[in-house]
Amino acid sequence: MADQEAWAWLAEIRRPQGRKGEVLASILTDFPEKFAERRHLWLLAARGNAEPRAVELVHHWMHKGSVVLHFAGVDSITDAEALRGHIVAIPRAERAVLDPDTYYIGDLIGCAVVDVHDGGAREAGVIVDVDRSAGPVALLVLEHAQLGELLIPFAKSYLRRVDLEARRIEMDLPAGLLDLNLSRSGAAGSEDQDD
Repeated sequence: MADQEAWAWLAEIRRPQGRKGEVLASILTDFPEKFAERRHLWLLAARGNAEPRAVELVHHWMHKGSVVLHFAGVDSITDAEALRGHIVAIPRAERAVLDPDTYYIGDLIGCAVVDVHDGGAREAGVIVDVDRSAGPVALLVLEHAQLGELLIPFAKSYLRRVDLEARRIEMDLPAGLLDLNLSRSGAAGSEDQDD
């Protein structure tokens, strides 16, 4: 697939929709309304090293939490079927401008989270995903070398510094949050030894 760092993903094509070449796609952007402003998009192949393909968006509409897209030159079910699994993207430089103190999830993935509680600098882990389904505050899904997966609320009150260039996020986490995960991990290990 094309270098992910160069692209902002908007949607993933799931299947043909209709008989005239339309495709049904899962929405991967927080700004689906921007499809109305975009005519020039790119398709990234799901497999292989195919070059990104420029496409023109002719028409789109929202459908049951997904988006239906119709591209110029894609005029049949067969044409649409060939696009299954492709990612609809734009160059990262063309992304929507965000409000201050808001971040793209893709920019957070791979950042190290450091707990600076009480002036320290304790590694909490590396962000591997962001769970937005838990409620009003997203959860950072971290991978920690010893603890495995950790969930940390991405609450503004915890944030102290976000340095996307250095791939580092400093947070003042509640006292004992990491230790709670450590003791839970250690407790599981001691139970295994008793068997």
